[in-house]
Amino acid sequence: MMVGIFVSAYWAGGGRMRHVVLMLAGLLLAFIALTIIEPYRFARLTSWRNPMADPLGAGFQSTQSIYGLASGGFFGVGIGHSVEKYGWLPEAHTDFIFAIIGEETGLIGTTLVMLGFLYFTWRGYRTSMRAPDRFGVTLAASITTWVAFQALLNMATVTNTLPVTGVPLPFFSYGGTALASTLAAVGVLLSIARKGTTRTNTHSRKGKDAPFDSWRRNRWAPVSGARRGTRASR
Repeated sequence: MMVGIFVSAYWAGGGRMRHVVLMLAGLLLAFIALTIIEPYRFARLTSWRNPMADPLGAGFQSTQSIYGLASGGFFGVGIGHSVEKYGWLPEAHTDFIFAIIGEETGLIGTTLVMLGFLYFTWRGYRTSMRAPDRFGVTLAASITTWVAFQALLNMATVTNTLPVTGVPLPFFSYGGTALASTLAAVGVLLSIARKGTTRTNTHSRKGKDAPFDSWRRNRWAPVSGARRGTRASR
């Protein structure tokens, strides 16, 4: 998740694509090495490929999560009528809350949750492109990537699309620190959106282009290029 935030901030700040690709390649190699070195990480990876091979051991959480989603069906068993959360699914109130949502509200509920995060992501990046300055662009993009990527990791873990990562679902999982930090970040994002909207209205009244149009036509200069231009001007 931290990698996604860093890459998003670097790209929004004017980083070059080839630098991003090189960083991702290096991090992929590091991930493979760390997975092989630690036995418990390797066990998570093998259980992810086939959780039913060890349903009472390494694959227990993934197996129970799949059972919860499957038992919910299309409409769910009803709010408060979940069976998995009563001792069957570990961490049902935090990391695997999405499975309980699927069990109680069915496919309709999980689809609405995913659509909600998609809408948040669209609005967040839209706020980033309309931010009044480069700092606002980078900060808004980083916050949006943080929430969206964390939600994606959590839902992918619950559906066994990715190995178990232990990442909570933003706005839904129980937890004081995680929820407080997420809400504080969203408050900052709303502040950036308000300032961007105010500046957009000011430019529109003056007959000038909106910040989004200006940013789209003249994207921030790459980090290395900006430094070279500054030195040349000196």
